[in-house]
Amino acid sequence: MTDDEHEQYEAVVVGAGPGGAAAAARLAEAGVETLVVERGVEAGAKNVSGGVVYAETSAPYTVDDLFEGFREEATERPVTANYIHNVAGDRVRTFDLTRLHDHDTEWADAVLRRRMDAWLAERVHEATSDAGGGLLEGVRADGLLWADADGELIEPGDGRDERGARVAGVSFEEIEPVTADLVVAADGVNSALARDAGLMDWEEPEEWFQGVKVVADMPADVIERRFDIGPEEGEAHLFSGDLYDGVRGGGFLYTNRDSLSIGNVFHLDSVVEEAVEVSELVDALLTHPLLGRWLDEGYTELEYSAKLVPDSRRAALTEPYRGRLLVVGDAAGQMQAQGPIIKGMNHAVTAGALAAEAYLETRRLSPGAAGERYAEKLHNTGTMGKLRPRAHRLSRAVTEREPAVRAADRLVESAVGRLGLRALAAVGGVERLYNSPGLMGLLPDIRTPYVTLPAVLAEELGEPIREENGVTPPDLGDRIGALTYDVGEPHIRLRDDSWAASGAAVAACPVSAADYGGGCYRAEDVERDGRTERVVSLDTQPCIECGTCAVVADTEWDHPDGGKGVAFQRG
Repeated sequence: MTDDEHEQYEAVVVGAGPGGAAAAARLAEAGVETLVVERGVEAGAKNVSGGVVYAETSAPYTVDDLFEGFREEATERPVTANYIHNVAGDRVRTFDLTRLHDHDTEWADAVLRRRMDAWLAERVHEATSDAGGGLLEGVRADGLLWADADGELIEPGDGRDERGARVAGVSFEEIEPVTADLVVAADGVNSALARDAGLMDWEEPEEWFQGVKVVADMPADVIERRFDIGPEEGEAHLFSGDLYDGVRGGGFLYTNRDSLSIGNVFHLDSVVEEAVEVSELVDALLTHPLLGRWLDEGYTELEYSAKLVPDSRRAALTEPYRGRLLVVGDAAGQMQAQGPIIKGMNHAVTAGALAAEAYLETRRLSPGAAGERYAEKLHNTGTMGKLRPRAHRLSRAVTEREPAVRAADRLVESAVGRLGLRALAAVGGVERLYNSPGLMGLLPDIRTPYVTLPAVLAEELGEPIREENGVTPPDLGDRIGALTYDVGEPHIRLRDDSWAASGAAVAACPVSAADYGGGCYRAEDVERDGRTERVVSLDTQPCIECGTCAVVADTEWDHPDGGKGVAFQRG
């Protein structure tokens, strides 16, 4: 079979989030016939973000450069103030992080992904249609097409490596395969295409964060009164310390137009090590007395969601391409989560536009060279340096070893360490250090900066928390029941149901818990070979497609068919 027997587009972009939208917009602007395919029933239905989108002054592209009217039509509120709250018991020490977030920042806005991505998709559909392509929603890409040197398509498992295969297009579940000169994989953190190309895997929990989030209803006038802000102002709050049973990570709260985004982001390996139930950690934040500053007994939860987040310092692909396949955004590990610096959507936009730019520069003479040109652009524009700071690579060999972790904790908790922190704080030194972009990029992924140090800062420098919190969160069953599903065929299979291989999923899965029988993962005791054995059972119906179990359990994981599964209304 040859390329000529399939429908052909010059470019296929898989995923209509910000990275895919940026790539498609640049390609269409140059007249490239571009097909964009989105597996959600609508763009944004599968996407979750904390979230704040940034426009960096140093970036070669920003989303409002590519899409006129973006801020006015697609975002929630400008983020005009940033704070971090260090908590220990009933004490808190708050620092202003606005200078850190204003560094290299033209603007930053809170967003909800369903609204934002749907708005982008409308513009992408219009632009690509004018160039002879278009946007298809509810279609799942399930793999790459490969061709040999003569252009003959190679069937899966037919020795593509031995035959010098090149990427030739994309296969889909709902429509016929499409061949293309360029494939842009912008299909998110659980990218089927990056995995098919052998560029990304799910083997190491320490390469991932897990974000779990709720959206809470709050009218605009109430937000402005409780946060003491104006209609064109918004705030971002981060939380760290002893709120989370020693799990490395922290919480967040962002003000939207008429709602709040509240949640946690944790190192996935720490979630597994501590064996904590992540839905309970969300409740720990929601019900903490500190949150009583803004929440009360009238708390109404609109949506519960979760996703994996790549740790760019470990997972960002330095060569995010294979032949004519170029990978952008979360699919390429391009999520900068370094302490209080959390940036992803802006890097996806930059990467998507650079991928298109690289193809446009090479399409006439050497279209197969677009990937190498794209990687060069990521490095030359400084984007890769933000995602994978060289100083962190050099320092982690020392700072992230367990002896160094124990020594750092002992020093911070010692009388000498506490005295030093008080002296540093007296001259404003602690806040200055928090607002240092270079230092924040160096933060080691250990418990000291996420748990030990924030707790000691609160103990030594904090003020009593005097608020009362009347929030009663929904239980896990109600949260799942409030989500929108179009359940299709099971899309996850347990390869090994033993507790040793897959038991971690019972606590780490955001829609599972040991005492809740209606989630994805449940523990069961069964009789095998005359003895009782603890095993794990799986029901994919309530799955929210975060991908956690692909990392922490022995599964064969795939996306539901196009338009099936969960559809987030806010994201």
